[in-house]
Amino acid sequence: MLKQSLNFKLSQKLSPQQIQLMKLIQLPTQAFEQRVKSELEENPALDNGKEKSDDEYDEFSNENDYDEAPEPEINVDDYLSDDEIPEYRTRANNYSADDEETSIPYASGKSFTQTLKDQLNTRRLSDNDRAIAEFLVGSIDSSGYIRRSLEDITDDLAFTMNIYTDVETVERVLKVVHDLDPAGVGARDLKECLVIQLSRKRNNPTTDLALKMVSESFDAFSKKHYKKLLAKYNIDEIQLRDAIDEISHLNPKPGSSYAGGSTRIVEQVVPDFAIRIKDGELELTLNGRNTPQLHVSRDYSNMLKGYKEAKEKTKSQKDAVMFIKQKLDGAKWFIEAIKQRQETLFMTMSSIMNYQKEYFLTGDERNLRPMILKDIADEIHMDVSTVSRVANSKYVDTPYGTKLIKEFFSESMTNTDGEEVSTREIKKILETVISEESKKKPLTDQKLAEILKEKGYPIARRTVAKYREQLDIPVARLRKEI
Repeated sequence: MLKQSLNFKLSQKLSPQQIQLMKLIQLPTQAFEQRVKSELEENPALDNGKEKSDDEYDEFSNENDYDEAPEPEINVDDYLSDDEIPEYRTRANNYSADDEETSIPYASGKSFTQTLKDQLNTRRLSDNDRAIAEFLVGSIDSSGYIRRSLEDITDDLAFTMNIYTDVETVERVLKVVHDLDPAGVGARDLKECLVIQLSRKRNNPTTDLALKMVSESFDAFSKKHYKKLLAKYNIDEIQLRDAIDEISHLNPKPGSSYAGGSTRIVEQVVPDFAIRIKDGELELTLNGRNTPQLHVSRDYSNMLKGYKEAKEKTKSQKDAVMFIKQKLDGAKWFIEAIKQRQETLFMTMSSIMNYQKEYFLTGDERNLRPMILKDIADEIHMDVSTVSRVANSKYVDTPYGTKLIKEFFSESMTNTDGEEVSTREIKKILETVISEESKKKPLTDQKLAEILKEKGYPIARRTVAKYREQLDIPVARLRKEI
């Protein structure tokens, strides 16, 4: 049985303008520049640079005026058509001999794989061996390693290259690849990579010892079980230190030494803010690239004005009016969103700067106060998600280097004096203690916890281990040196 009822429901929805603002706020400077460029390309009613007109868009924003306006003297085709583009402007090579060439040159060079293949051409190989060698070279990653098993490579040779061979033949050809430069290329693991490099060095007692240690006792060497190595090879600490030094000068990633083989894109960090100390006070500035000069197109405003003053208007011309108004509205909303973005960024960073004033004046991380997103959100009367969008992707240029803003946020703990201190302060002290320890007898996590407790920071051993891992510091045994 159908039943009709009346319910009241309260809901909150974001307007398209609010969504646009949130998306703009979370963009870092470079991505924001690309967003502005994209909007300029998509919306012809949006112009950049210095505005040349004092006309205000608001006076043309009343929709009722459009319905009352009949046909205009201005035809929309005069503005939206490409018919009047002179023919010479569509021709290629449209410049004279003295015009400046603005094309961008592109750098070219051989890839890492092609360089290795060129070296293979200097080797005497049968057609079958050469095909296998080229396939092996193509299996080398950017670090210089072959990560796949020879069994899998043998199967792939049969399925993709119609080369039916066995693992022994592939392994024999692999030794040819190991002779290529840089030394160590084509290795299947770190141990083999180091063995290949040591085998190429001139024979001397130190190199021979280093080669034995890597090939015969790699596990003990990698775990720094120096007492086992001293006993096994009947050597003293000086000989062991020289052999370790020999190994430490090898390249664990031979592929990375070839600049042409790098395909990774290194993105330059552009700070969104800059903090400077002037007369003992902090001064905050917003990167000018975050505040582009945008304004509504004068041509589009004039078109709308022409339609407003017209006496008659056809259906197609009304559609053109709605198109123009839509673009003008979009331009106005985008300009307003950029203005609000600028205000939000500056307000948020200003609050963070004042909250961490002692740190920005001294540069000492031990002066960082415990700070969470809610602290800043409450101070600037904004939502925590807005502060998070600013902190997670923005950088600030300080007198002590360029920092990611979210690094200034940390949890707190209470020391023995009852004061709340930042976990960043504890990590900094932990880092200092480890850097000053004796590398012949490194401090264990339990000993580090005891030292921190003596300094007034009562934290457990497992917490010390967690902070040490976050600082990318190995355990005591791996920090040991001869």
